[in-house]
Amino acid sequence: MTAPTRLQQEIAERILHLVREDALAPGAWLNENATARRLGVSRTPVRAALDHLAAQGVVRRHLNKGIEILSLPVVGDTALPPEEIELAMVRLAHERENGLLPDEVSEQEVMRRYDLGRPEAQKLLARLAGLDMVERKPGYGWRFLHAPRDRRLRDESYRFRLVIEPLGLLEPGFRLEPGWIAEMRARHVEALERPWRDSSSIAFYEMNAAFHEGLAAATQNRFFHSAVRRQNQLRRLSNYDWGLGFERVQVNCTEHIAMLGHLEAGENEVASALMRSHLLRASKLDLGLRLAGAAAP
Repeated sequence: MTAPTRLQQEIAERILHLVREDALAPGAWLNENATARRLGVSRTPVRAALDHLAAQGVVRRHLNKGIEILSLPVVGDTALPPEEIELAMVRLAHERENGLLPDEVSEQEVMRRYDLGRPEAQKLLARLAGLDMVERKPGYGWRFLHAPRDRRLRDESYRFRLVIEPLGLLEPGFRLEPGWIAEMRARHVEALERPWRDSSSIAFYEMNAAFHEGLAAATQNRFFHSAVRRQNQLRRLSNYDWGLGFERVQVNCTEHIAMLGHLEAGENEVASALMRSHLLRASKLDLGLRLAGAAAP
């Protein structure tokens, strides 16, 4: 069996953290889709992480029934909870976006700056690598793959998205996968109901990115999809460094849910108009925050 990647190992540990947080015992069941929603990631890495846990005898997959918990590994006393790694990533995003973190960093520097042990620093860097945010340098250290977004880049990004994303909903071949709207609506409702913490910005952004990428994929045009994925990569760290609080999360989710409703009813023209107003409002808010010197969304 192929050895799991660091990203798969990290997601497996986050799944175990959720199991312990929910006080689940052997014999309880997990749902792959619900777990992916809670972690704010797609089903593919969650499926791979669950397969890794199954190979260790922690869970067993039952066809058409779900995943049964068989046993729970003993937690080491020195391991940091996933929440602490999420907070470290938020701090890293803030420092990177504000020019406080250079283009290249070492594992030791990540440990020192964010009070992490070596395993936690490795997990953080592996997760960023899995998101195509950093790459390992030959021999030693890590390199960021994208420069911090300055004002001009942010403005150009919004102008580009204002052209591409609303029109994508009007493509003649536009077709959403069965169940996608229901799953995405459930993820947004759950985000609205979940208590907001400083580390919540990461899961919120990944859900937001999945929403926009899912709509782009539904155009059946690889160029639309590739363009939106690229935009999500470029704005990932600036959105991890979330400075708007839960109020803006509520607005964002409400607007997304409204678009889903119109798409479900076949009213793509209305959804397209809502997408344009959604992006235009976000761009104006982004500009206002930057002019005021606040953290950028």
